[in-house]
Amino acid sequence: MKTIFSYSFSGVLSAIVLLANSSAALACATCGCALSSDAAMGFPSEGGWLVSVQYDFINQSQYRHGTGALSSGQVASINDNGGSQEVENGTLNRYTTLGISYAVNQDWNFRLLLPYMDRSHSTYGQGTNPLTPSDLSYANVSSVGDVKLISSYQGLLPTHNWGFQLGLKLPTGDYGGPNATGTGVVGRSPVSFSSGPIAGQGAGALLDTSLQAGNGSTDLILGSYYFQPVSQDFDAFVSGQFQSSVAHQLKDVGADYRPGNSANISFGLRYEADPSLVPQLQFNVTHKTADQGALADTSDTAGTVVYLSPGITAMVGAGTHAYAFVQWPLYSQLAGYQLFPKWTASVGVAHSF
Repeated sequence: MKTIFSYSFSGVLSAIVLLANSSAALACATCGCALSSDAAMGFPSEGGWLVSVQYDFINQSQYRHGTGALSSGQVASINDNGGSQEVENGTLNRYTTLGISYAVNQDWNFRLLLPYMDRSHSTYGQGTNPLTPSDLSYANVSSVGDVKLISSYQGLLPTHNWGFQLGLKLPTGDYGGPNATGTGVVGRSPVSFSSGPIAGQGAGALLDTSLQAGNGSTDLILGSYYFQPVSQDFDAFVSGQFQSSVAHQLKDVGADYRPGNSANISFGLRYEADPSLVPQLQFNVTHKTADQGALADTSDTAGTVVYLSPGITAMVGAGTHAYAFVQWPLYSQLAGYQLFPKWTASVGVAHSF
């Protein structure tokens, strides 16, 4: 199966199509992986199968508020003055995503994305200064996340370089939180804190709903992309995608949760002087509205982030390519107080047959 982003190098990078945080559901508004594996595998121009595995590393290690950074002690000072702000310590996310794609012909492609999540989270709760290690509570999530099904059509132009996407995110991952009275659990097998002060608070021991492996929602995904050679060695691309929940399992009064909408725009260049080793530079812009519902953190889950994302793809065998990218946030405007990564990394391999 070939790709058509470049007319001189099949099977490598093509248009970026942001798959909305790689099926992640984070307490941070826009700190999921803004890269799509489509950036490394490309869109098909012939019928056939493509299988990929991608690993994303996202370490949410610093607090941000508005456009600036601040310390955990500064966040805890809100509680020193009588506030009720959660003071998180850190969230380490490691995603492994299996992708299976089938191209019927040059026009139609269907793809399944199945993520496995390994997430470690620690928090001081509503701690006050001085914050000490004995105040920390810990939780770990290790399970399958929410599956995505994406269909692509790129038959409007004879060059097949303008496409549209329609897809669904399904509530396949475990999700949930406390019920309205705080005496029970809603959802499906939500994770609880394993140690620390929070673990002794009954129903309050449940990990935040936004940090579970899934979020219980069925989301509609709409996207479009365009790519074009701009010189002998350079290709350019631009894409956009919108994702919104159209149904959610957590809908009981006092125990409801709906994830915020997300919108993504990406553009960049690829350098193809050597088709066996292709550098690429992307700019990724992500905007997310606040989560809603009694189980949502409505004040700390909205924002806009701009990422700079350099990467490279290498041909490692017949029909097989490996790729690696790093993302650096250039700008962030975040609501409330959110843990945010200083950088993220993605590596993967794709094989077409």
